Amino acid sequence: MELLEKVKKNLILQHDGDDALLGSYIAAAVAYAEGFQKKAPGSYSVEASMTPATGQAIVMLASLFYESRDGGTGGFFADTAQAARQAWATVDMLLRLDKDWQV
Repeated sequence: MELLEKVKKNLILQHDGDDALLGSYIAAAVAYAEGFQKKAPGSYSVEASMTPATGQAIVMLASLFYESRDGGTGGFFADTAQAARQAWATVDMLLRLDKDWQV
């Protein structure tokens, strides 16, 4: 299953109207993952190159971007700053599992 499909499933979206927007959020989440893990840009151009933990972090982060596109936190992430911080902490924890620690 491709990332777009996974993100839509996570968000419980059954329409295609936001696919381009979701694609941009997925690209941003992938870029964040590569930067956080100190991977070369483009390392995750093929989803098969991701571990399940990294893939889940990207799905969660793209979902957070979508749910927070109005500048607040909403949907699955509730209406609190603490919920948004917890979502970021979870994403970072998942990405830490595959981080290249050598610089």
